[in-house]
Amino acid sequence: MNILSLFVAVPVLMILALFLCKSMKAIRTVMVTGASVLLLLAAVLTVLFFQERAVSDAEMLFVFTIPWYQPLNIGYTVGVDGISVAMLALSAIIVFTGVFSSWNMDMAKEYFLWYCLLSVGVFGFFISIDLFTMFLFYEVALIPMYLLIGLWGTGKKEYSAMKLTLMLMGGSAFLMIGIIGIYYASGHTTMNLVEIAKLSIPIEYQRWLFPATFLGFGVLGALFPFHTWSPDGHASAPTAVSMLHAGVLMKLGGYGCFRVAMYLMPEAAHELGWIFLILTGISVVYGAFSAVVQTDLKYINAYSSVSHCGLVLFAILMMNQTAMTGAVMQMLSHGLMTALFFALIGLIYGRTHTRDIREMGGLMKIMPFASVCYVIAGLASLGLPGLSGFVAEMTIFVGSFQHTDLFHRVFTIVACCSIVITAVYILRTVGKILYGPVQDKHHIGLPDAAWYEKVSVVVLIVGIVFIGMYPSGVSGIISDSLNPIIAKLNF
Repeated sequence: MNILSLFVAVPVLMILALFLCKSMKAIRTVMVTGASVLLLLAAVLTVLFFQERAVSDAEMLFVFTIPWYQPLNIGYTVGVDGISVAMLALSAIIVFTGVFSSWNMDMAKEYFLWYCLLSVGVFGFFISIDLFTMFLFYEVALIPMYLLIGLWGTGKKEYSAMKLTLMLMGGSAFLMIGIIGIYYASGHTTMNLVEIAKLSIPIEYQRWLFPATFLGFGVLGALFPFHTWSPDGHASAPTAVSMLHAGVLMKLGGYGCFRVAMYLMPEAAHELGWIFLILTGISVVYGAFSAVVQTDLKYINAYSSVSHCGLVLFAILMMNQTAMTGAVMQMLSHGLMTALFFALIGLIYGRTHTRDIREMGGLMKIMPFASVCYVIAGLASLGLPGLSGFVAEMTIFVGSFQHTDLFHRVFTIVACCSIVITAVYILRTVGKILYGPVQDKHHIGLPDAAWYEKVSVVVLIVGIVFIGMYPSGVSGIISDSLNPIIAKLNF
């Protein structure tokens, strides 16, 4: 079996094994074993990719195809470049840490069944290079979110689940139109995006296919004004689902925008990109300002995700190698730090039974391990040098400022202002919940993080520090894989 297909096969096997489980211990064993195998697979794939890239200059490596529906040239076609490998590694880390963050979940068997199905969709999306298969895995990743939030969520979970599903399905409708249009406009001979990129899509088709495709993926990437599903969905989702949702699922939007919309329709990207650049600029600043006025920990992190994911789309639309390298690094950085935030928020909420920062205080004395980790997550979010956030954001801003025209430079400066706003809500939140007097006497004596929570948190922090301290290793694998896309954009 092709090594890439194992990323889909392992979660499927986990689902089958869960059906046979009769006890909580067996369920945990299956999930930890399966998640560990996925993490090991990601590590092995990374090593194999470097070895193969040293002897091959093919755009996609480990390509494997099985014809599926010949009349429409649909096939199960998989392959990876450096960007795909990085996103698979991120997904494996989030799935692994999410298992430990769900250690004591109610109805664990049913919960993990849907969790594994969500993982199938995520991994399948990142390995697919057939447009229809990519779309299929995209939908597989979205469908379980409704039940995971609606059944295991908190607060307005039914409303949040329905809102998320309707808005993302609306985006999927635009995406389906875009994919079908790309297929027929390119000569209806292949669904393979690498082969389509070698063909020419007439500009009159690109002018409506590009907005449809970018908008379809952009909805999942929290593009303003279609971002409103995200804060409600994050706030109501259980901890591990919030981690996977913000850490990986939203990255499908950014990945799809540059892999499909930008790569296959470069002329329309240059002609119409300014419209989406304005919207993403608004996302960056609006999300940060919205986080400042929130009092719920999850809503603060949710609006922060709107801002950071807006920065991903913002960088992609700059259409140069430096900015787009920063966009991918931002996806990795945000995936790790927002998963860390949600893991810690779930830990704090599980003990204090509140997410309102006005009802908390002095947690540094009560839960020192969790509190220190929260500070690290906050510092990564506001861009402290040595952590992943600084590397990603600086790469984006340097690349964005390479444009010499007034329009791009003004929006770059506006986006830079989000750093200051981010510092405001991060430091405000840290001061409110970790320092000062204890607001509720019942919080005194609360236990700190358990061993399984520490495993989740430490793994994520290691990833954040690794990117921050060794950015060249990450940016190198990304930059090389961007060359075909940049060459296409510089037609």
